[in-house]
Amino acid sequence: MKPKLTLEILKAEARAFAGLESAHREPSLYGVTDGKAIGTYFEQKFRSYLREKYDFEEGSSASGIDFPELEVDIKVTSIRQPQSSCPFKSARQKIYGLGYSLLVFVYEKTDDPQTATGNLNVLHVIFVSKERTADFQMTTGLRRILENEGNRDDIMAFIEERRLPIDEIEATAIADEILSNPPEVGYLTISSALQWRLQYGRVIEKAGLVVGVERLR
Repeated sequence: MKPKLTLEILKAEARAFAGLESAHREPSLYGVTDGKAIGTYFEQKFRSYLREKYDFEEGSSASGIDFPELEVDIKVTSIRQPQSSCPFKSARQKIYGLGYSLLVFVYEKTDDPQTATGNLNVLHVIFVSKERTADFQMTTGLRRILENEGNRDDIMAFIEERRLPIDEIEATAIADEILSNPPEVGYLTISSALQWRLQYGRVIEKAGLVVGVERLR
């Protein structure tokens, strides 16, 4: 019987795997510049590395995240432009977070023409707890309004300025919720599109310095 994968084991193994992968030279990555292809390679290799040692529920398209039992999704991104996309579920995610934690691997890719191999040097491994996965400007702006004795009208005006994709009825409901349940400060930059685009520059800066954003490597 393999041991059950826990959150603490996942974090430790993410750190260990990053070290192994940083030292590895991979022929199939030589000349590859497509970030999605690199991310798929890395995620599949990490999952098979874990599968050999631990028992865990695999993510599916229905759950939408890699480790549904642990409520964690993997994100793999280049240091050149540390960002990725994720499914849009509701506008509330920008205020209250994605609803799951992120395990972010940030790599720098180099190619070696002599050996015809690619190398992914993993510069950062960061765990962002689900409570900190909202948008930084949105959450800090809302908290500032509340600290300044803001009311429902102030919050709705701020939401409108930020062009959240919601109608007036939903905006009113969210404003009331914010008054009774102020959001935690998030550390992602979330751009609205057909999918959310998550940007990790601030997460890299703040890792290890704020609660809920852990630097694992």
